[in-house]
Amino acid sequence: MSDNAADNYANVYGNRIGFGSKPALVLIDFVEAYFDETCDLYADVEDALASAKRVLAAARAAAIPVIYTNVVYHPSGFNGGRFFEKAKPLRHMVAGSPMGAWAKGLAPADNELVVSKQYPSAFFGTSLASTLTAAGIDSVLLTGLTTSGCVRASCVDACSHGFIPIVIEEACGDRHETPHQGNLFDMNAKYADVVKEQEAIDYLAQLNP
Repeated sequence: MSDNAADNYANVYGNRIGFGSKPALVLIDFVEAYFDETCDLYADVEDALASAKRVLAAARAAAIPVIYTNVVYHPSGFNGGRFFEKAKPLRHMVAGSPMGAWAKGLAPADNELVVSKQYPSAFFGTSLASTLTAAGIDSVLLTGLTTSGCVRASCVDACSHGFIPIVIEEACGDRHETPHQGNLFDMNAKYADVVKEQEAIDYLAQLNP
C-alpha cells in the first residue's frame, strides 16, 4: 500500500452521500473557553467561529432548524463521569462558569434549540436524535469545536442514528492543525461528507424557506 494517505484510501473510502432534503444546523460548543486566552482550553479558533456565523446566517435565511450545544456540569463534576475525570480542562464547564458562556457575537434566537450535554457527542445522553427524527430531519450540517473531539463524536453518532452528516470544514476548529486535518480526513472517508463553507451556503440558498 502507498505511504500517501490519500492514495491509500482512494477507491476504498471517501464515497460521497450528498446533501439531504431536510437539514438542521448544529453548532457544537462555541463557548467562551475556546476564545479566552487566559483559559487552558483556548484554541485560537476565531476563523471557525466567523465561518459558523456565516453558515448560521444562511441557515436562518433558509428557515431550517438550528441547534446549539454546550457542555454543562454540576459543580461537583459528578455527572461528567470518566470524561470529566480524564479531561481536566472540563472544570471550566461547570454550571455558572463564564467560560461556558456563548462566544462573543453568538446568541441563540428564541426559536433555536440549546442542547446541554456532559459527554463529547451532541447525541449521547440527550434528546437530540429523537427531536430531529420527530421533525423529519434527514441530515445535519455540523460546525463547532473541537474537530477531533466533540465534532467527531457528534459526526459518528449522527451517522449511527441514520442522519447524513455534513461537516463544514472552515466552520470547525481545533487547538492544532494536525488533529484538525486528520479528523476531517477520517470523517470524510468513513462517516460524513466534509464540504467547504461556500458549498454549504449555496446548498442552503436553494432551499425554499
